[in-house]
Parts: sequence; structure tokens; C-alpha cells
Amino acid sequence: MYIREAHPKDGRRPVEYAPNDPKTLEERETVANDCIKSMKLTIPFLIDGMEDTANKAYSGWPDRIYILGTDGKIAFKGDRGPKGFKPDEAKAKLKALTGK
Repeated sequence: MYIREAHPKDGRRPVEYAPNDPKTLEERETVANDCIKSMKLTIPFLIDGMEDTANKAYSGWPDRIYILGTDGKIAFKGDRGPKGFKPDEAKAKLKALTGK
């Protein structure tokens, strides 16, 4: 899920390669789609609304991994990043869930 930019160019602690902080949902969609294309992602991608509802509910900032089971319930909840961001743990959980 794409949420609010953590370090936009026009923010308090800018990162050079980051986009400006989107001010509209259309701008947020554009930034997310650019990310999807540049990273060649093929998984479904969701975009948080401008009210940051998902970010607030799941504490996604600065990064966090959630995996939902086929029942729609949380099957894996990683710790908050960057130190708690452990993709290998998520990968192991996905493998256990899917057998792949």
C-alpha cells in the first residue's frame, strides 16, 4: 500500500530522489504508479486516501509489512521500520501460507 511520503522533497527532512508530497489523491496515484513502473511490481497495489486512514489504522509509517490471509484477516504483522522491517520473515510467512 502506498501511503504518505515519509521524506518528500518539499518536506521537513527531504530526500533528493523522493517526489514532492502529493496534495491530491490524483497526485498520490501518479506517484504510486511511477513507483510500480520503476520497480516493475506485479503484485496488487493499494493507495491510501488523503485522510491517511490505512496509515493511521496500521501504523504503516515509515514502513511495515502486513500479510492478509485468504480469510481477510492479518496473518503476519511485521514490526515498524526501519529496524523492524524484516522482509525475510514476511517471505517465510508467505511461503508457509502458500506452500511456494
